[in-house]
Amino acid sequence: MIYGIGIDLAEIERIKMAQEKNSQFAAKILTDDELHVFQSFPEDSHRRYEFLAGRFSVKEAYSKAFGSGIGKVSLHDVEVLNDPDTGRPMITHHPYQGRAFVSISHTSTLVMTEVILETPQEVNE
Repeated sequence: MIYGIGIDLAEIERIKMAQEKNSQFAAKILTDDELHVFQSFPEDSHRRYEFLAGRFSVKEAYSKAFGSGIGKVSLHDVEVLNDPDTGRPMITHHPYQGRAFVSISHTSTLVMTEVILETPQEVNE
């Protein structure tokens, strides 16, 4: 059963400007493993900022699905990494005890994310 659904839309350029203004912005948003991936992209790469905006947006969408908003869920409480075999994004760490599903879509200027939280299995039985 679905516990919560959250969506978010982020402007890539706005996230890029935040990172350029404050070089610690990415470290405030990303977990250590996410930051490692972010830093692997060339600094002038659009993909670098697409990644950062996507992870920021997922964390916003997660907090909406969780029902708390950012503040009750820290940005570092939620981690999104890509499956090494398929490349699809997966929420690998989060505070909710049920399963979490994520989808990330990009245009050249926007990132849209959706997070679905599923009620823990024992509650379903």
